[in-house]
Amino acid sequence: MKAFVFPGQGAQFPGMGQDIFEASAVVRERFAVAKDILGFDIAETMFHGTEEALKQTAVTQPAIFLHSVLLAEAMENAFAPDVVAGHSLGEFSALVAAGAMRFEDGLKLVSERALAMQAACEATPSTMAAVLGLEDDVVEKVCDQTPGVVVAANYNCPGQLVISGEVPAVEAACAALTEAGARRALMLPVGGAFHSPLMEPARERLAAAIANTTIESPRCPIVQNVTASPETNTDTIRENLMAQLTAPVRWTQSMHKMMEMGVEEAVEVGPGKVLSGLFKKVDRRFAVSSGAIGAA
Repeated sequence: MKAFVFPGQGAQFPGMGQDIFEASAVVRERFAVAKDILGFDIAETMFHGTEEALKQTAVTQPAIFLHSVLLAEAMENAFAPDVVAGHSLGEFSALVAAGAMRFEDGLKLVSERALAMQAACEATPSTMAAVLGLEDDVVEKVCDQTPGVVVAANYNCPGQLVISGEVPAVEAACAALTEAGARRALMLPVGGAFHSPLMEPARERLAAAIANTTIESPRCPIVQNVTASPETNTDTIRENLMAQLTAPVRWTQSMHKMMEMGVEEAVEVGPGKVLSGLFKKVDRRFAVSSGAIGAA
């Protein structure tokens, strides 16, 4: 079995997507549609913008979505997954690529998601931190015992967990986690507490948009972040998508679930190789590859 997996925020880089843009007339048409939907020329920023310009949430999320979904389209018959999954933002890319959502609807939701998250970030000073070298349950216990809002947000791979919350609470938790034996507890250069209760205003805003979006049965199961379970039921997919912004990304659990399902290879569709590296952290013998135009 083969899983096709889609990266989230942080995978962007200047020049991303230019190769598929130049190679495919269909992709160029998609970028023209994206310009109309977003109200700005995202191709110009993706291909010629600075790293700083690409880091803006309102640009980053649509850019990664476009790169991922259009690469899946450009792969044509080579895009034949038995299961799909996406890390955070990547879940929207996975749903569109697997036929559960129209391209235009997916892009509108991703744009709304980015704007809603940015607004929530500006409302409350908040941040995230990477914790390396501790068991998940130890990190969870420290977060529970720390005053203020701080929670486990991204279960990226064994021994690598990201926490999220109010700035003082995250700082206090980092100090406690270092005392508890973490190899590193490193504050991240992000402007908000993604996948935490502080994203509730963004969750409500995005949920309203998701409620009005048509979701079809995907052509294969999608292992969703919230449950780390393979889903095909459209009502369940919608509920999980609505819960995603305030719930943790259970990527470690999702990788284990895909392996339990019999997945023997993961193909990363989109910019970067972050997810390929995370699979290797689970099992270094596991086969990983990157999606490519005209891949066999």
